[in-house]
Amino acid sequence: MRTILLIEDDADMRDNTAEILELANYRVMKAENGRRGIEMARKEKPDLVLCDIMMPELDGYSVLHLLGKDPATAELPFIFLSAKTERGDIRKGMELGADDYLTKPFEESELLNAIEGRLKRSELFRKGFDGGVDGLNKFLDQARGLEALKELSKDRKTRKLPAKEMLFHEGDELRHVPYLISGKVRTFKINNDGKEFVTGLHGPGDFIGYMGLLEGGFALEAAETMEPCEVALVPREDLLALLYKDRDVSIRFIKMLARDVKEKEQHLLQLAYASVRQRVGQALLRIHARYAEKQTTALGVKISREDLASVVGTATESLIRCLTDLKDEGMIETQGREIVIKNMAKLEQLASR
Repeated sequence: MRTILLIEDDADMRDNTAEILELANYRVMKAENGRRGIEMARKEKPDLVLCDIMMPELDGYSVLHLLGKDPATAELPFIFLSAKTERGDIRKGMELGADDYLTKPFEESELLNAIEGRLKRSELFRKGFDGGVDGLNKFLDQARGLEALKELSKDRKTRKLPAKEMLFHEGDELRHVPYLISGKVRTFKINNDGKEFVTGLHGPGDFIGYMGLLEGGFALEAAETMEPCEVALVPREDLLALLYKDRDVSIRFIKMLARDVKEKEQHLLQLAYASVRQRVGQALLRIHARYAEKQTTALGVKISREDLASVVGTATESLIRCLTDLKDEGMIETQGREIVIKNMAKLEQLASR
């Protein structure tokens, strides 16, 4: 049963609204003012918050602001209930991050439809989307939220690319952000000596280069396909509009950024302190976690020796010697380009030394 937190200072309105929600099979928590509402939201973690604007102690705007600052409650769907109908009041509420705005008096169906739609949309963003083009369309369509964004992204172009095809170079202007539908892509930087350093490995469902988009619209790294890929080209204006206008999209991109920063930080620590042998083991585990397909007897990944060497941060010759040693020790097996992990526990032990 879904839980709704109702924050309303008018006792009759609070009881009548709660009765409607309970008849619709929602569990309702009632708060008589904004301060009490914040305490209940932090303690109970409801599925959605319905909040009046004009209240004693804390008004609805302050409630929304304080809940948004707390990571534990920042993602709670939030709907304003108010008799205030001035356009400026509505815009202020939406700019603060409210998901919807219902004016009193409202119809029972209007209230229930707003709640149901908001809960469905929130659930979609929490569980994410499939990696295919349908998943991308679903993500963008659900994210629009505002009427003005409905015409954006209608004609999303897709391209099929061969292996070793550049999506963009470092410093390129990003007019479109590639969304990977199928295949594998690596992002990398090149130092003054012409050596490559892999900064990211990407699979279906990833936006490629979005960090550069957020930094000013220019690619911070280069991106190249590792095998035949299909990508959808999302217009820059589309993605930025979603990011700035829709709270769910903002939260999702913040999580993506946090994940990327954590992965890059871990990779840099490995390069700084781990031996080449350890780094090979770490790279194999990282690539396996990102790309491997489960087979009947083993777990394998396909990657060229050159690409793997750039992930490890070593010469191809050194990588091949390490792979030979790991093969002799029974940790891996090679079948052409494919590297099959035969002893996961032993490889993990090597990588964590």
